[in-house]
Amino acid sequence: MSLTHFDQKGDAHMVDVSDKAVTSRIAVAEGCVKMARETFDIISEGRAKKGDVLSVARLAGIMGAKQTSTLIPLCHPLPITKVAVELTLDPDLPGIRVESTVKTTGQTGVEMEALTAVSTACLTVYDMAKAVDKAMEINGIRVLLKDGGKSGLYEA
Repeated sequence: MSLTHFDQKGDAHMVDVSDKAVTSRIAVAEGCVKMARETFDIISEGRAKKGDVLSVARLAGIMGAKQTSTLIPLCHPLPITKVAVELTLDPDLPGIRVESTVKTTGQTGVEMEALTAVSTACLTVYDMAKAVDKAMEINGIRVLLKDGGKSGLYEA
């Protein structure tokens, strides 16, 4: 197996997907923001000074997915047909679990868009709560599911 973003000389290049079939594609990614109990309480009770943390982070995740090709140098711009970002308060962390689902019909997958959605949402949670908790941790960002295209189904 070889890395697809390098040519035979070892130079980085954008993969040519023009010969790939147009198929329905989906990717699901996850991550979390671990925080102090006091920070969790502030967010869950809606007392954050910057506003509704979960709503703003959800929108940021959606926007992040749509900007993936401008952020990641070798990603193709894709016609995204769905982006869903779910943020769940988890008192056991304590913190927030983030999951994104991205869909397209195209010639390449949307794993990077799903990962970017999760990353952007997590970073937004950090930004909105950093005034009270600079020690928050962003953890576990990974692809849970990818389907469509030649490589078929992947599930973590």
